[in-house]
Amino acid sequence: MKRPVVGLIPLYDDEKESYWMLPGYMKVLEQCRALPIMLPLTTDKEELLQAFALCDGLLFTGGHDVGPYVYGKEAAANCGIPCRERDEMEGILLGMALREDKPVLGICRGIQFMNAYLGGDLYQDLPTEYPCRAEHHMKPPYDVTAHRIRVEEGTKLSDIVGAGFHGVNSYHHQAVKTPAPCVDVSAYSEDGLVEAIEVKDKKFMMGIQWHPEFSYQVNEESRRLVQAFVDACKQ
Repeated sequence: MKRPVVGLIPLYDDEKESYWMLPGYMKVLEQCRALPIMLPLTTDKEELLQAFALCDGLLFTGGHDVGPYVYGKEAAANCGIPCRERDEMEGILLGMALREDKPVLGICRGIQFMNAYLGGDLYQDLPTEYPCRAEHHMKPPYDVTAHRIRVEEGTKLSDIVGAGFHGVNSYHHQAVKTPAPCVDVSAYSEDGLVEAIEVKDKKFMMGIQWHPEFSYQVNEESRRLVQAFVDACKQ
């Protein structure tokens, strides 16, 4: 059977001026019977349109801080240096996906960019802008629980992993602050941060703050979540 093609946003190393990819992103997609491909880092709309047409879904990976200019703010002192080319590229691709209702899964930075692009905003740095009571920037190993989340009933996420409390890993210093008007919040951390969003009236357009690419080998819920995304890419 032909596997659905999932386009992954490349990670970029500023010092080495090179593209790279954490293998977990590709391996979990392969385990879920998808064909992952890493897209070029470009803002050329014709090139992105052709790449978009090749893909049955998009996975927005982790990486650089989202530039505050995406959501109309000035950079705070503890905001990291953004990758403007990536911010622009993701905006172009997300706009295409919204128009064609193509599945999108955003992980870590992915949920943050999706929310910012769609009209929400972000905490630029934890814990200086939010009084964290849970571990959001864990140390290795990354396949263990850092804190719990509460999945809301009646959401797509609850259909996949079940409503109620679940343990997740966590490695981030930015987070969703004000959810965009067109999203539903489908999970919160135990200290009240947004942990998952779903774009309303779309087949599968979800952002999550945790990292299934690190935990899928030992965590069945991580595998089920990525499998649900891949299944949506087949439709």
